[in-house]
Amino acid sequence: MTKGPSCTEPGCTGRIAADGYCDTCGTKAAPAKRPVKAPAARAAAAPPAATASAAGPSTPRPGGATTGTLVTGSARSSGSRRGGTSRTTSRRTSSIGAGIVDVPPAAAADPASVILADPVVAENKRFCSKCGAPVGRSRPDNPQGRTSGICSQCRHRFDFEPKLQPGTIVGGQYEVAGCLAHGGLGWIYLARDKAVNGRWSVMKGLLDSGDEAAMRVAVAERQFLAELSHPGIVEIFNFVTHQGSGYIVMEYVGGPSLKQILRRRQEAAGGKPDPLPVEQALAYVLAILPAFAYLHSRAIVYCDFKPDNLIQIGGDVRMIDMGAVRRIDDTNPDVYGTVGFQAPEIATDGPSVASDIYTIGRTLAVLTLDFKGYQKELVHSLPDPADHPALQFDSFHRLLLKATTPHPDDRFQTVAELGDQMLGVMREVVAVRTGRSQPTPSTVFGPAPDDGSLPPLAIDPVDPAAAFLANLVSVDPREVIAEIGAAVGAGQLQETIEVRLRRARASIDTGKDGAPATSAQLDRIEAEDPWEWRSVWLRGILALATGDLAGAAAAFDRCRSEVPGEVAPKLAAAITAERAGQLDVASRLYDTVVRVDPSYIAASRGLARSRAAAGDVTGALAAFDRIPTSHRARAAAQIEAVRMLTAAGRFAEAETRLALATLDGGRRAQLDAELFAAARRRLTDGAGQTGVAFPPSLGGQPFTVRGLSLGLERALLRQARFAATELERYALVDRATAERPLTVL
Repeated sequence: MTKGPSCTEPGCTGRIAADGYCDTCGTKAAPAKRPVKAPAARAAAAPPAATASAAGPSTPRPGGATTGTLVTGSARSSGSRRGGTSRTTSRRTSSIGAGIVDVPPAAAADPASVILADPVVAENKRFCSKCGAPVGRSRPDNPQGRTSGICSQCRHRFDFEPKLQPGTIVGGQYEVAGCLAHGGLGWIYLARDKAVNGRWSVMKGLLDSGDEAAMRVAVAERQFLAELSHPGIVEIFNFVTHQGSGYIVMEYVGGPSLKQILRRRQEAAGGKPDPLPVEQALAYVLAILPAFAYLHSRAIVYCDFKPDNLIQIGGDVRMIDMGAVRRIDDTNPDVYGTVGFQAPEIATDGPSVASDIYTIGRTLAVLTLDFKGYQKELVHSLPDPADHPALQFDSFHRLLLKATTPHPDDRFQTVAELGDQMLGVMREVVAVRTGRSQPTPSTVFGPAPDDGSLPPLAIDPVDPAAAFLANLVSVDPREVIAEIGAAVGAGQLQETIEVRLRRARASIDTGKDGAPATSAQLDRIEAEDPWEWRSVWLRGILALATGDLAGAAAAFDRCRSEVPGEVAPKLAAAITAERAGQLDVASRLYDTVVRVDPSYIAASRGLARSRAAAGDVTGALAAFDRIPTSHRARAAAQIEAVRMLTAAGRFAEAETRLALATLDGGRRAQLDAELFAAARRRLTDGAGQTGVAFPPSLGGQPFTVRGLSLGLERALLRQARFAATELERYALVDRATAERPLTVL
């Protein structure tokens, strides 16, 4: 039998089977890169005004804040954000951890063991399913609180008593075994399917209605869920009605939910909250993103993502509870969700891909923070980072802020965008925690240059001009501008966003004279798409080139928030901070870049410079040593290290490092000469009187003025043998002669 293609998961030797999944690790095959259309956002407000500055995302708009579990209203307006800047990714994975984070597998639970012995909704968890107001609370005349009645705020009926009792047969097929939990639409039941060998199934209410005819219509409308098939989504078996209530019948998934995992951690910590480590929470949620992508590709939104609805089974995860799922174009005004997770615009704009992304961001926050008040005063905001260790990871904090920003247009627009940045943040956190680098190619930046410059923007392969731009090999920026202009003028090239960005970058590279033209081009890009962060990136590079450090800092800070999982904006921010004299900031950012990806040689060198400028020579040397030994920049870094030690008067260390460096004869002789000259200067200047400990010898010569002079003479003569010109050779020989110490006969 013909084997499928190799699995792309790191370390896996499996093959992709006919079903599209690896036969060894279960990872879904990476799709070929293709455009992913972001569904039109339904924000009634206009997009933020274009600006020529590096301004941040648009100001949050007022929206209908959700106060309850059910939000009514389906006002929908035309989209205001384009999907053209969203990029696809080949990094999706359905296994937890993506080969980067180890997450302990979870054992399956016996179905009978999870049935509640006494199904009661705690009084402090009784809320109206329509308006969210507290109901069923204690009063002097009823100390226990009512479990059924009418909401005093909206007059909607509530009932917290289980409607189905053990032994009840629903739909002539499902025998109820008991209650599992209580949700926004009522109790969730465990049942046996009498038509399929007693198979365990889960039943959950579809709509909160007493109209049996309406139930039948609702059930018919939701049959599309039975067509869904994805390994990360619970399977839908059936839809049934019973005594005026509708139920969705799903497979039973036996494993702990993330909410239960959090509860177990708290119990193990003696009752103190013990949130998940950031990298573990990211691993869990990354593993379920393919299921979201599957739903969104079919114009379906999940609506109610939260820790309760993500189950770990062995080494994988499943999304359960499809009761709140909606088609994006569904005109049903009733949208179910959970306070603290639901996006603020749901009441006015209805559900969207962006509102699903909001629930993912809130779920990550709840998993990683001791998030008190997330359903009350912080229902649409995050707590102070100073109080939460997880938010000390700046990139993770920025990821949460972008995923949960109030206006949907300012969030990630697809789970592919979100997933790329989550994966980048996860790699960064792992690299910082463990000291193991986590390099990976970027989907939005090119490779790190060896010359210390910032990486170029990657060309979107689905752009119509991608092939032309990829073959534009001229290094002269004026020639690049001319070639693009000629191709556009001849009708051979469309004026796409990639063309405009490439032309703008070439204008920057022409020097200060090109600054006005560059600004004008970036203005046009942002006027058409205020969310195009890549134009802000180029603004930062332009500002850096023209010495506008404040403008560069603002631009790169914006980029760090737009793509928090990328290292290039951190490197750019570090360079800017170093030039501004903010050495602590620069060192911290450089260090993060080097930890994640040592191939960014500019970061290692910048870290060394920043540490040396702050007086930390040892730390600077450690930074040089983080450059891979096989990299071509290693030799140049060793030269810098030798000179740094020489300048610091650490001559023995400089000699040792020089001996280990891989250098040609001429360069080695030059450094030898510099070393002997610096040592003699330090000795003759009387530095020995200040407590500096000199070595007994250097390069085989006694550490005396005479010995160092002899060493300098010999080093200059060796250097002369490698001189490029005769004139240079004569000059070195003359200098060596002048350095020869006098001999007393």
